[in-house]
Amino acid sequence: MKKQILLSCALAWAVMAGAETIDITTFRYAGPYIVQAPFQVDSVDVNSKTFVSGRLLDTHLSVDVLQQGTLFTGGVLPGSDSGYALHMVGFVLENTRYATAKLKIDGLEKYQLYVDGKKQEGTELALEPATHSVVVKYLSETGKTDSLKVSVDTDQEGSISLKQDNKKLYTLADVLHGTRFAGVGLSPDGRYLITNYRTTCVGGRSVGSTRITELASGKVLAERTENMQWMPRSNRYYYTRTGVDGRQLIVVDPLTGVEAVLVNKLPDGYFQFAPTEDYLLFTMTQEGPKERKEIYEVLEPDDRQPGWRNRSYLAKYDLKTGLLQPLTFGYHNVWAADISNDGRYLLMMTSQSRLTKRPTTLFSLYRLDMQTLQAELLIDKDGFISGARFSPDGTQVLVSGSPESLGGIGKNVKEGQTPSMTDGQLYLLNIADKRVTPLTKDFNPSVQRAVWNKADGQIYFTAENRDCYSLYRMNPADGKILQLEVSEDLVNSFSLAQNAPVMAYYGQSASNSDRLYTMNTKKMKSSLLEDLSKDILKDVELGECKAWSFTNSRGDTIYGRYYLPPHFDANRKYPMIVNYYGGCSPVSRNFESRYPHHAYAALGYVVYVIEPSGATGFGQEFSARHVNTAGEGVAQDIIEGTKLFCKEHAFVNDKKIGCIGASYGGFMTQYLQTQTDIFAAAISHAGISDHTSYWGEGYWGYSYSEVSMADSYPWSNPDLFVKQSPLFNADKIHTPLLFLHGDADVNVPVGESIQMFTALKLLGRETAFVAVTGQDHHIVDYGKRIQWQNTIFAWFAKWLQDDATWWNAIYKPKNL
Repeated sequence: MKKQILLSCALAWAVMAGAETIDITTFRYAGPYIVQAPFQVDSVDVNSKTFVSGRLLDTHLSVDVLQQGTLFTGGVLPGSDSGYALHMVGFVLENTRYATAKLKIDGLEKYQLYVDGKKQEGTELALEPATHSVVVKYLSETGKTDSLKVSVDTDQEGSISLKQDNKKLYTLADVLHGTRFAGVGLSPDGRYLITNYRTTCVGGRSVGSTRITELASGKVLAERTENMQWMPRSNRYYYTRTGVDGRQLIVVDPLTGVEAVLVNKLPDGYFQFAPTEDYLLFTMTQEGPKERKEIYEVLEPDDRQPGWRNRSYLAKYDLKTGLLQPLTFGYHNVWAADISNDGRYLLMMTSQSRLTKRPTTLFSLYRLDMQTLQAELLIDKDGFISGARFSPDGTQVLVSGSPESLGGIGKNVKEGQTPSMTDGQLYLLNIADKRVTPLTKDFNPSVQRAVWNKADGQIYFTAENRDCYSLYRMNPADGKILQLEVSEDLVNSFSLAQNAPVMAYYGQSASNSDRLYTMNTKKMKSSLLEDLSKDILKDVELGECKAWSFTNSRGDTIYGRYYLPPHFDANRKYPMIVNYYGGCSPVSRNFESRYPHHAYAALGYVVYVIEPSGATGFGQEFSARHVNTAGEGVAQDIIEGTKLFCKEHAFVNDKKIGCIGASYGGFMTQYLQTQTDIFAAAISHAGISDHTSYWGEGYWGYSYSEVSMADSYPWSNPDLFVKQSPLFNADKIHTPLLFLHGDADVNVPVGESIQMFTALKLLGRETAFVAVTGQDHHIVDYGKRIQWQNTIFAWFAKWLQDDATWWNAIYKPKNL
């Protein structure tokens, strides 16, 4: 009995030692707001309830009024001499870990409690990591005096703090909500700009809008909800709408706003204007043969994809006569690549399947005479090209593709290496003699989007440049490439005026959201036009982001960067999260990615992002290391980088390191745990566990394997497909490993996570599996993404911060 009493006392002391009470003595106050009792038409309402003064608390009054409030020290509360009045007092709490607390409010009889703008029914709080606004809305009466005493009780000492300034933590809410750019377009003369926006509201509602701006004056000429685009020559913009008799094509003068109906009963389908503005080029769809729903034949692997049997073809709509002339016919897909400036010729591409040899899809490029409908074959059955554009004079074609395009004329890899099919290259094709010149063979960045500008004859393009999206200009006469000086790490989109030296572009950097700029392409000078980041990051505290690279054991420079928590203290020890992709592309410096690094850092982590071997943007030889390695070399880079980073940065707790990756990065997470024990926790989202099952079951499994496992197959290279698969090495894994997966994933089927989870369960290892209902490869549903992200945060908190509170709150322990 004595032992039991002593044990009970010890437990009670432990609970008390971890408890904390925070007394709130200073508030922000707003009021009074005089309210009156309503005229009583009846003695009771529709629910047979009588009116009492406390119901005045339900009078709408936004908690935002506190932003303009004054400081108030607790005690006797302000009242009013004018009958009833509403008042608000508030304070701010902050927690970097999930916390539960009880709010005590003494001295008030009639009040309502709001946390982060939402009315609370009780005083028990469950606070996700964030900066929280707490508001008490109270009702005063003439002749009555109220006092206020507020405290916050929590069992998690140090988990909650009282904020005295206006700063706040960066959270997922900042990632999800607000306005971002969705596109830009300059008028041909460069005088006007179309800017497309996408705004996401709290709750997930998303709305698009478009603005027309006169650049010289900054005057906004129009704001609409329709998607608007410029006519190619006449400096008018156009949009489509539904009229009485069908779809209409409307053209608008930007200066006067005068609209005109250019086409009534516009055919369905995607279209683009000819540069001459006398016809529209339509991409039409012909539905393919149908199968029975209850039992059906699959013709080839891609036939599992909805719509695969449908075929696209081209048609010309004459704006003068209304005649829709079919341009192509057949059962192969056809699409337009470009139209010559004189409107005479069309560059079009076709595709055909060839499953028995890599590449399994072949593309051909034709130049079609729009007058005679005679086609000239420019490139025949090349599976490595991806696009084409005319030169301004129509005599040359800028071809985009991979290093193996056009017979491999642009390859720049070591003997025995196979280039990455995702490494973007440019080629110049002379139409007259079909001579091809590789333009980027010795250029390390991977080309993304290229435009041959009519105004100055130069080629402008963006490219993956290590972990940035940089902007370049190429002189096609001599092939010289100039990197343009821009103000952001990533240029996400750009537009060029066809008849003036003007460019518009927008982008973001590692520590800021979207900003929009114009550039004079003669002077090469940028001017900030609109800063959306300013509103998104108002009052937000961010830690620093710093570049860090190292030399691996093979003598290669491996680049990366790291993020520090706000109020970083170099004398502390921080847990660390390592993020990577490890596949064919780098982890770019996007501020608002699906894995927002600053949001992780705000929770008290150091975040190390590494760009291991195999990524594009570092040169062809580097990206070729992705091919036929299945994680070998890549894992070594990640392990070596993590160890060296810890060695060089004493503020990292090397016993509390987590890692996370998605898709191929999810495979890397699993594979890493078979190679090392340096991680205390790991997360795989939509990761590949068995290369053979992914190769055969994923919609793009066999075709992506053309990139990652070129000319290798499960029967020809079992060492690659089996021995490099985490599933066949599951017994080597001892790290707590969380599997996340959308259960409707057609890219990497959910079975990839299920089978690995099953293996670890049978081995008695620490693991968890969370499926997201109805989601594909990416978790895009607003509410589900929040739960998915919180699951990630909670898993890391459990294993890297030794705090399972959040995890147990989301996934309550079950005895089954």
